[in-house]
Amino acid sequence: MANLSLKNVTKSFGALEIIKGVDLEIKDHEFCVFVGPSGCGKSTLLRLIAGLEEITSGDLLIAGKRVNDVPPDERGLAMVFQSYALYPHMTVRENMGFALKLAKVPQAQRDARVEKVADLLELRQYLERKPRALSGGQRQRVAIGRAIIREPSIFLFDEPLSNLDAALRVQTRIELARLHERLGSTMIYVTHDQVEAMTLADKIVVLKDGRIEQVGTPMELYHHPVNRFVGGFIGSPKMNFIKAKMRSVSSEGIEVILPGGTGVSVPVSGRNVSGGGNVDLGVRPEHLQLDANGPLSGTVIVVERLGSETFVHVELSPEMIVIAQVDGSSAIRVHDQIRLSVLAHACHVFADDGTALPALTQHPLVADHI
Repeated sequence: MANLSLKNVTKSFGALEIIKGVDLEIKDHEFCVFVGPSGCGKSTLLRLIAGLEEITSGDLLIAGKRVNDVPPDERGLAMVFQSYALYPHMTVRENMGFALKLAKVPQAQRDARVEKVADLLELRQYLERKPRALSGGQRQRVAIGRAIIREPSIFLFDEPLSNLDAALRVQTRIELARLHERLGSTMIYVTHDQVEAMTLADKIVVLKDGRIEQVGTPMELYHHPVNRFVGGFIGSPKMNFIKAKMRSVSSEGIEVILPGGTGVSVPVSGRNVSGGGNVDLGVRPEHLQLDANGPLSGTVIVVERLGSETFVHVELSPEMIVIAQVDGSSAIRVHDQIRLSVLAHACHVFADDGTALPALTQHPLVADHI
């Protein structure tokens, strides 16, 4: 078993506190992704787990055992870094088997394990090549293979795809997902790219300023963010935020007034709020629709055509720009005047302090998971 627990973990560098009381449980076989903006503490948290940084306070447990003072090489972990860190003078075979050589594993056994891992990662034909003769994606697979060969209880990945071009990032992301399925190992993965987080994770941990903002499945975070930060960070393109005012509260939700004066009823709980206050209406791009009679009007300032879909950036006012997802065949052009309506049942409402008002019903994908 490779359960991992962080209990009120902090990390300070002098007077500067970077990790601020993190509590987290990662279960055996989970693919857990730490995601957040630059400087949020995600890589530092991974290094604390790896033993590359010392925990200031709190406890780190692996398989129920406190390992704060256990050296990195005795924690049963393997880490893949952003840089491939391959030995340029060694072949792929030698790079992958180097840790086993240091452990004095016999040559025959070493070769057998290297070849098994090479088959897993489709690297057998490259075993006698040196890193300079490999593509970026192949080098990253060698780095991953070097970690696999140690047979760790937990894999740690620190932004391993950052040095790859767009096509290789997608390809390697798919390979990582398949690898997790085949190995059944616990994996902890750090990225600033929320698309990677959404496509790879069983569990996402959203970090901000050294604290956990929300933990959940990708669909839980997408459909039920606990605050404006998570709502705006998870999703691509990001969620739109429209300034609105609350008009009334009922058992069926709340009514908010959009710019222009139109009321929209949103099925969220207004139990702890009162009418008349300012709120932000959170609307995903796919929940804004072209509508000749819609309550929102504006000027198209950017059109992003992606083939099957088009993203239209609309200036509602000098201070407010929203993104709407429309059909890829749409004839909309820059400078067009358009009107939009919102799918109220899919909207979110955020109070002045940024917290989300809870939805009255679970999204079907989230409810099925629960």
